[in-house]
Amino acid sequence: MHAGQPLQASRVLTRDGVFTDDPWPLVASEADVPETDAVLLPLAAYLSQPQSAAHGVWLAPTDDPALLAPHLGSVPLVAVQFPKFADGRGYSLAHLIRRLGYAGDLRAIGEVLIDQLFTLKRVGFSSFALRADQNEDDARAALTRYSNAYQGAHDTPLPAYRRGRRVQVVS
Repeated sequence: MHAGQPLQASRVLTRDGVFTDDPWPLVASEADVPETDAVLLPLAAYLSQPQSAAHGVWLAPTDDPALLAPHLGSVPLVAVQFPKFADGRGYSLAHLIRRLGYAGDLRAIGEVLIDQLFTLKRVGFSSFALRADQNEDDARAALTRYSNAYQGAHDTPLPAYRRGRRVQVVS
């Protein structure tokens, strides 16, 4: 693989349950990538050059999202890599990116499985590049599998016991 070759091509599921073709291929570095091409660059490559409005950024589990803070108002897409299904560091990265104020498209990429979708959505991901063997209908259903969650998260900051009706004590 040479430096500008895309690492993947896929379809992406939005938090609203719609599948679209993904116009954002991942590349290993900025070499040979025109400024006008919509691509996702690794964090180090993204930060090493003047940022093009066409370039998004992807973070590995070991990347520090605080380095991206000055660019969060202009980057069109931030993706977080899940190298293995059991690697939960991407959840923390998503939480930190949202706390830093990023309001744009936050995408989960890599080993993204249907079992993760509900929780990924809760921590702030807005789109999901599922592993190729995942069923589209099952993925849509997984986004709304549960009607309520007890814990607070990005999508519902208050825990259930604080969201519920207040109980009046009658004496």
